[in-house]
Amino acid sequence: MANKAATRRLTREYQNIQKNPPPYITAHPSESNILEWHYILQGPPQTPYENGQYWGTLMFPPDYPFAPPAIRMHTPSGRFQPSSRLCLSISDFHPKSFNPAWEVSTILIGLLSFMTSEEMTTGSVSASDPERKLLAARSRWWNSTGGGSHSNAVPGVTSTIKGIANIKAGDGGKKFRAEWPELDEENWKWMKDNRIDVATGQILPDPNAAATSCAPETSALRRRPAGEHCKHRGCHGGRASRP
Repeated sequence: MANKAATRRLTREYQNIQKNPPPYITAHPSESNILEWHYILQGPPQTPYENGQYWGTLMFPPDYPFAPPAIRMHTPSGRFQPSSRLCLSISDFHPKSFNPAWEVSTILIGLLSFMTSEEMTTGSVSASDPERKLLAARSRWWNSTGGGSHSNAVPGVTSTIKGIANIKAGDGGKKFRAEWPELDEENWKWMKDNRIDVATGQILPDPNAAATSCAPETSALRRRPAGEHCKHRGCHGGRASRP
């Protein structure tokens, strides 16, 4: 349970972050526990995380701001181990280096900055840019299904296989929906509009798409019918005329 000083401080910080949200960052405390904060980092442009939706938690100690929070990111990113505590100078791994003047916004700006670097620490992972881009493209699906764990299929979209069991740490389906109902609704609409398989995160084929015999980029390479001549000046039967 938070002490009075921590409650006052976190309440004020929530008001501040609502009025002046940092770029690419949204955060709020849980309704049931002011020490449990949930954040969303939007992948910044011109990074492998562009358009990604990264959900995580900050667990503050009862004596905050005199001790730092535990920091976790639940959404697979190719940068951090999902739901693992991260060893950062702003996290509970280094309580002696934490500055009480730092706020929630300071912590999350620092986390986003570290995410877009290549520095390694406890809880971080190494992945290629293509792998991180793929995870960014699947992040909205992952958050709202727990990696395929949601029991309700998107209306009009049929899954191809059974869903994966709920994740143990963080529960990316149920918990995300409870903390981010509006984002969850947007994500489900996005999955329906883009025909995302809720079990796998893959794009389902469009049954209404017209079948084509050849790709547009190869249609220009088809041979002309016999007897058809090139109409370009100075060309006869496909051969350049001699002077």
